[in-house]
Amino acid sequence: MELDLSHPSIEDLRRKAQKRIPRFAFEYLDSATGRELGAKVNRDALDAIGFLPSVLCGRTKANLQAKLLGKTYDLPFGIAPVGMSGLMWAGAERMLAQAAVAHNIPFSLSSVAVASPEDVALHIGQNGWFQHYPVKSADLRRKMLPRIKAAGFHTLIITVDVPEESRRERQRRANLTVPPKADLRTLTEMAVRPAWCLAQLREGVMPRMRFFDDYVPQRGRESFTHAGALIRGIPDWQYLEELRAEWDGHLIVKGVLRPEDAKRMVEIGADCIWVSNHGGRQFEAGPAVIDQLPKIRAAVGKDVPLIYDSGVAWGLDVMRALAKGADFVMVGRAFQYAVAAFGRKGIDHLVHILKADITANMSQLGLENLDQLPSYLLDAS
Repeated sequence: MELDLSHPSIEDLRRKAQKRIPRFAFEYLDSATGRELGAKVNRDALDAIGFLPSVLCGRTKANLQAKLLGKTYDLPFGIAPVGMSGLMWAGAERMLAQAAVAHNIPFSLSSVAVASPEDVALHIGQNGWFQHYPVKSADLRRKMLPRIKAAGFHTLIITVDVPEESRRERQRRANLTVPPKADLRTLTEMAVRPAWCLAQLREGVMPRMRFFDDYVPQRGRESFTHAGALIRGIPDWQYLEELRAEWDGHLIVKGVLRPEDAKRMVEIGADCIWVSNHGGRQFEAGPAVIDQLPKIRAAVGKDVPLIYDSGVAWGLDVMRALAKGADFVMVGRAFQYAVAAFGRKGIDHLVHILKADITANMSQLGLENLDQLPSYLLDAS
């Protein structure tokens, strides 16, 4: 209740996080690419989606359960993968995994997270998804996949919208390296965030890409050339076909905007399409993700599960995505703001914020089930 009065919105958590973590960490998390127009396009398009409320509906009771890939989750949103999550707050991946199980929502671990699959294996329950960045070597990939499965991850996400690293200007100005450099500027930024430093010391590991680092020899390597830059590959259709043949669990393809691409992915064997523009972090001249969602739904049909992310800042945004054709919504930055702001307590509070906002808005519309949302859109035919 205390946080609901002092920090009732995601923006409140964002501002709190900014005050608690070093500048280089915040700029990495908060920035988009270029002039950040991709993020703005996402936001403007979401804000343009309205609903037509119904009145005199009596007391409603919202059912927020959502089914995805054979599992029923208690809420229609989950935790998206964010690279270097443990840089935001020490132990972030572990806390996020524990919260996902407690709230029965999916938790996604990035292959460029600070935590390794084994670090969170005891905490993911049946809710663990692993996000796979393509690697240059097929042999290396074949070594990684059994390790991921052995750690308890039943669903694999392949991210396909990062052929190269983008030029995120704010991140570059912040002088971020992995691991952080021990120069005067970086040490000063850390020194003014003592709680962050203490948490990192207690965790006992320098933030780095634990999973990828295991496959890159340290000898002869430049100190601050991160492992992802050395082994990450550029995916193509053959890569996806090979991955589908090698992974026997659910396979989600993330970073899709073209309907024809989505249709071909389903033909190859993708179980689910994740419609996203990486939150505007890779390319800023593309369309709003929410505008592509109905087009992709039309291309793949009603039976192929679709996930939406990019720009979610309220529970109402979750409803907008569901109304426009998504089966589920994943939230990235907001969960990182939450854990950086208040640790595990912040994660639970964010879940409460989103759940309460969805429940209140469904009451305003006069509906109880999420599948009714499309008929309440202002532009519903």
